[in-house]
Amino acid sequence: MNRALAQSMLANGTSQREVSRVTGISRKTLYRWAESMPKPDAAPRRHFIVPDTQCKPGEPMDHLRWIGKAIRDYKPDVVIHIGDHWDFPSLSTYSAPESGAMEGLRYEDDLKAGNDGLSILHKAMGGWHGRKVLLRGNHEDRLTRYLDRNPKLSGAMGFHQFNDRSLGWEVVDYHCGSPGQITIDGVIYAHYFAAVNTGRPIGGTAQNKLNHVGTSFVQGHVQGYEVGTKQYATGVVRKGIVAGSAYLHDEDYKGMANAHWRGVVVLNEVRDGQFCEMPLTLDYLCRKYEHMGVARYLREHYEHAEQRFTLARAAA
Repeated sequence: MNRALAQSMLANGTSQREVSRVTGISRKTLYRWAESMPKPDAAPRRHFIVPDTQCKPGEPMDHLRWIGKAIRDYKPDVVIHIGDHWDFPSLSTYSAPESGAMEGLRYEDDLKAGNDGLSILHKAMGGWHGRKVLLRGNHEDRLTRYLDRNPKLSGAMGFHQFNDRSLGWEVVDYHCGSPGQITIDGVIYAHYFAAVNTGRPIGGTAQNKLNHVGTSFVQGHVQGYEVGTKQYATGVVRKGIVAGSAYLHDEDYKGMANAHWRGVVVLNEVRDGQFCEMPLTLDYLCRKYEHMGVARYLREHYEHAEQRFTLARAAA
C-alpha cells in the first residue's frame, strides 16, 4: 500500500522528502524507485532556421530586422543559423586577384558587413534570449583558406574579429575544410553534407540527400527551398530540408537565375527527429512587418531597385 502511494506521489512530482515523511519509506529506496520509473515524454520543441544570409558591403540588410522580429514573435526554443553569414567576396578564389571582379573589394568591409548584419538581427530579437546556434559555412572558411596561404597575417585577421560569440551565439566551426554538424532534438544541422570518400557536397535533390544522410537533417548552401520525406513501416517519418537563401540581393554569378526562394523555416513539434515544417518567405515577413510586399519595399527604399534586384521586379 505504501509503495503504491509513494510511486503515485513521485509520478505527480511530489518531492522525495515529502513522500518519505508521508509513507515512512527511506529516501534511498525512493530514489531507486524514481530511477526505475518511466520518464514522461519530453514536450515537442520549436526550431527557427535562418538560411544563408551572405552579408556583403552595399547590399540590403532590412530582412535581418524582419527575421529578428519573427524570432521574437514566434518564440522558438532554439535558433539555428545555417551558415554563410559573412560572404567575404574579397577572399574569393573564383576570381583572379588582378581581375575586375576583385577591384575595390576589401576584407575590412566584408568583415564589417557581416558584423553589422548580425547586430541588426540581434537587436531585432528584442527580449528573446533563447539558445542561438550559428554554423560557419564555406564562405566563412574562405578566411581560413586565405590565412593558410598567408600565415604571416594570422592575428591581424581571424575569427576573433567576428561578433558572433560576443552576441551569445554557440558557434559550430568548419573543420579541416569540412562543415561541422550539430544534432538538436534528433535533427542534424550542417551547412552541407559531404559525400563519403570525396568530401564534396552531396548533390541532387533533397530526397537524394536524405537517402545518403539517413536521418532527419537541415542544410543550407544551395539556394532555394526543398524537402525530402521518407516514411518507414513503423510510422516514423524522416525529412531532409535544403534551404540556402535568406537575402534580398542578387548573386552575380547566377546571372538570370536569381528567381529562387528566399526565406526562413520554422520547425514545429520537433521531437526525436520528427517535425512539421513551416517555411516563411521574405515577402511574407516584409508584409508582416512593413505592411507591403518585398518588391514594393525594395523599389521604395533603393535606387534603381528594378535593375539591381530580381525580387524588386515581382508584382507588388
